[in-house]
Amino acid sequence: MQESRENTFITWLFLYLARSTKYKDFKNFFRKLFKDTNNKYKQYIDYFLIFLIISSVSIFIYEVKHPINKWLEYYAVYFTSTVFLIEYLINFWLYNNIHEEVLKEYNQAKVIKIQPQYFKVLSKAFLYKLSYILTPVAIIDLLAILPAYRPLRVLRILVLFRFLKLLKHSKNLNQFIDVINDRRFELLTLFGVFLFVVFVGGLAIYILEETQNKNINSFFDAIYWSFITVTTVGYGDISPVTTAGRVVSFIIILLGITMVSFATSVIVSAFSEKLDEIKEDRVTKDLNKNSEFLIICGYGQLTKMFLKNSLDLIANNRYVILDKSEEATEQAKQDGYQAICDDASRFDVLKKFINQESKITLLALTGSDIENIYITLNAKSIKRKVRVIAAARDAKLYKKYIRAGADRVTLPNEIASSVLSSAITNPTVHKAFNAILSSKNISNIEELYINKNSKIVGKNIYNCSFKQHNLIIFAIKKGFKGEFIFNPKQDYVLEENDIIIVLGHKVAINYFRNIYKLGSY
Repeated sequence: MQESRENTFITWLFLYLARSTKYKDFKNFFRKLFKDTNNKYKQYIDYFLIFLIISSVSIFIYEVKHPINKWLEYYAVYFTSTVFLIEYLINFWLYNNIHEEVLKEYNQAKVIKIQPQYFKVLSKAFLYKLSYILTPVAIIDLLAILPAYRPLRVLRILVLFRFLKLLKHSKNLNQFIDVINDRRFELLTLFGVFLFVVFVGGLAIYILEETQNKNINSFFDAIYWSFITVTTVGYGDISPVTTAGRVVSFIIILLGITMVSFATSVIVSAFSEKLDEIKEDRVTKDLNKNSEFLIICGYGQLTKMFLKNSLDLIANNRYVILDKSEEATEQAKQDGYQAICDDASRFDVLKKFINQESKITLLALTGSDIENIYITLNAKSIKRKVRVIAAARDAKLYKKYIRAGADRVTLPNEIASSVLSSAITNPTVHKAFNAILSSKNISNIEELYINKNSKIVGKNIYNCSFKQHNLIIFAIKKGFKGEFIFNPKQDYVLEENDIIIVLGHKVAINYFRNIYKLGSY
């Protein structure tokens, strides 16, 4: 109690905010709304602000020579500036969390039993927050607000900074800046060489022609001529009149063409590399919009066989293939599949593709058991409800897959061995099952999941008309982790969460699923 009395009101307030879950949720809501590029509502805010920027600047341009209605002036000046001011204050508020620093100091002081130094912590946190004002983005935002002050007409020129705000809210402009930023070393080096050539060319022409060329009256004129010549613009208002001056022109024109060509090649190559990244980002965002989709890790023989038998999935583009091999990824693209070159065993890679809203199935089908186990662990740590189906090369690692969280583990080598053995010892049985698995429209084996809305809950098998629909029940699984009941009796009562494994024509299965409102697990 004594400690609480010594705390100032502002310290008490920050401690209260640090412990308040409602305040944290409130701030996280705005952080996602303004900072999270994956938030679906952020793009609407960006569109709204872009509209305000373009419309208000258009009104200011029109106002230069034409009178405008009062409501247009209020809109362009006061309404838009108020919105920009609110955005500025929200960004200032989100820049850092002072309350967390205060709570950290409080907890540390409590552990080591010393007097907490709140003033020092608050001063440091406030100074860090104030540093936001000096960031380029904050300066542009502030200057975009100032045209609202009408008494100083000179401030109207600052309306130009509203266009600079487009850099923050326009994704395409941001991508352009990112491309330039990625090649900043090459471009800065080239810019330094460019300034050197301009200076040397200007100095040379000034020394050679200052007394003979009537258009060069100062060193600035010489620099101006050199700049225009190096950039290959050539206005023609200043041109060399001596032989030595023309030789200098030849040299700096050649240097200018070389530098322009080099700069163009640097930017084009950067855009070419960025294009793949942009396409991958678009695939990721489009995928996350689906309520249900599939992530396939690895593009090997198993993946090829799976995709060949999943034409409906490919048609709807509700999947993505992740493979860290550039050759495998390129081959997948050539085969007509949606693939991205990335290491699926990395946590940050999987996190881009796994959201909390969608129903996601992940297939760990890489050629390495270690990678598949890492993929399983990472996927389950990101979202527990991700359904992971893994292919184990080594049967001895089956338990490790289960411990990692895999929902299903297949053993391709064991299955292939069993199929080969069956083909030798039971050739007729082998042909029968091969016919069932290969003849998709004639005979299908499918799972029918009984949910709470299904019309067969509480009914026995006999009353559900399976035979009338030419469906054969192989087995029933009691829930997701229950036992298998093979060849169940006709008086078996179907319950919620039961999974029925049936054999029949695809049309008959779909019809039965629809009339009884059955799902697929």
